[in-house]
Amino acid sequence: MSEDAAAAAPESSRGTCSHPLFARVLYPRFSARAKAAGEDRHRRRLLEGLSGRVIEVGAGDGKNFAFYPASVEEVVAVEPENGLRARAARAAADSPVAIRVLPGLADALPARDGEFDAAVACLVLCSVPNQQRALAELHRVLRPGGELRFFEHVRDERPLLSVLEHAATPIWSRLGGGCHLNRDTASAIAAAGFETESCERFRFHMGLLETIAETHILGTARRPAWPQTPATP
Repeated sequence: MSEDAAAAAPESSRGTCSHPLFARVLYPRFSARAKAAGEDRHRRRLLEGLSGRVIEVGAGDGKNFAFYPASVEEVVAVEPENGLRARAARAAADSPVAIRVLPGLADALPARDGEFDAAVACLVLCSVPNQQRALAELHRVLRPGGELRFFEHVRDERPLLSVLEHAATPIWSRLGGGCHLNRDTASAIAAAGFETESCERFRFHMGLLETIAETHILGTARRPAWPQTPATP
């Protein structure tokens, strides 16, 4: 979306939203539990070695900002939720790299084709309304050969827990800002036209309640250097 078009669009179509219960109550509590369980080490691994211009989708309140390496030229951090975005803007001021925090939706990123060297999706592809469209947008804004870094919780491979995740998703999603427990994100990344270079699957346990969301993936995928059209959303 061009800057002129974005400026002319109404707020609802410019990528802003408000989920006060989630942003002010649930998100901070879950985040604190995740941090206490050691989540920062996974965030650090997610971002290590990045360079050039980076877009982070669903940046939340900026928890990743402190871990960007000095080799990154600039981060464009996109976050639609008004309260979280305001906190991210404050966090950007203390970041070791230059960060611009913008409103925007994952399925309509405020960026030009091929604008970025890398993209970061951290605990966000579970909650986007249309995962295929979001991944198509990430594919679009990356230059050929650009990399996608991902850290996401995904559907469990154990049959009983997978059934439980599927059953709990409607209520969990309503309370959790759209979060889905039952997505096969690794397969979705490949279907969007990315080449997966690494994908570590592990269980990150925070507590009894979060058992149904403990299976995670962390890895790197790349937009092929040659022309390729991702799957149509």
